[in-house]
Amino acid sequence: MTMSRRAFLRAAVGSAAALAATDSALGRSSWPPTGQAWRPAYLQLEEEGRFEERIDQAYAILERCRLCPRRCGVNRLVGETGLCRTAERAVVFSAQPHFGEELPLVGDRGSGTIFFSNCNLRCVFCQNWPIAHEGRGQPLEVEALADVMLQLQRIGCHNVNLVTPTHVMPQILQATRLAAQNGLRIPLCYNTGGYDALEAIELLDGVVDIYLPDLKFMDADQAERYMGARDYPETAQAAIEEMHRQVGEMVTNLGGIAQRGVMIRHLVMPNHVANTRAFVHWVAETLTTSTYVNIMSQYRVEHRAFEHPDIARAITTEEYLEAMDWADEAGLTNLDERSVMQRDLFRRRG
Repeated sequence: MTMSRRAFLRAAVGSAAALAATDSALGRSSWPPTGQAWRPAYLQLEEEGRFEERIDQAYAILERCRLCPRRCGVNRLVGETGLCRTAERAVVFSAQPHFGEELPLVGDRGSGTIFFSNCNLRCVFCQNWPIAHEGRGQPLEVEALADVMLQLQRIGCHNVNLVTPTHVMPQILQATRLAAQNGLRIPLCYNTGGYDALEAIELLDGVVDIYLPDLKFMDADQAERYMGARDYPETAQAAIEEMHRQVGEMVTNLGGIAQRGVMIRHLVMPNHVANTRAFVHWVAETLTTSTYVNIMSQYRVEHRAFEHPDIARAITTEEYLEAMDWADEAGLTNLDERSVMQRDLFRRRG
């Protein structure tokens, strides 16, 4: 049975209701350079009268779904499902302030994460497999999704952080427009696994303020072995290049809170199967050396990873330090603060 909009809002964000949002807390940004007060990108798209057309273009993709590189071709508008097992309505597992994200997203009031159920990847090491693989969650109409966005703003979150959004991008666009018409004014963060069709990312131009993609693997063989997506490296790289073209490098307000730009995540894996060295050099050579990069040490043996000997253990201190050394070798200058702290801690222990 579908949960009511009011009941979902209470369950999703009720525990954080004591937090208060104020307009002044949104601060002022160094972007745009004119010194004007910061405004989210989606407001300009609506004011120019182009948002509705963009939504129509996105929903047209669902008729023979090609939202992601899987290109399943099913008609999701009539209830058919492909690999992501999602029809017309987005399924949401939770919505709440999250304090485990990158510090420029978290600030002192949290990142307003909306965890979408299901996924277009099948990572054998998925740490959120009950949500991504089993699809646990609640189907929501776009009106309810818009209300969730607004509630996250009301309780003070610095942004709306859309986690695993690739397969529900049209629904997100429509919900964002509805929310904007009713007062949404905080940045929209697109938190994706990186396996995004270029056509879909192009439709987000002028809607998304912050892109937070993974770039998990640099080698096709490893991507096929551990995610079932041999074309992942080239596809993710093309998508991230387009994201960077749209929003550029990360820009923060005077309080250090991210307002716009690309922030890339890369998980260090056992035996360097993710090819971190190739990743950091790709960022430096294809984007910029000052692109925000989070080299993560949080790999755990989850889901079906124990079935694969090369990744059936935690990473070692040496593997993480080597990955960070490669980032220095590539000349990256804007590494995530927590990853730098982790490196320094490992060095002291060594």
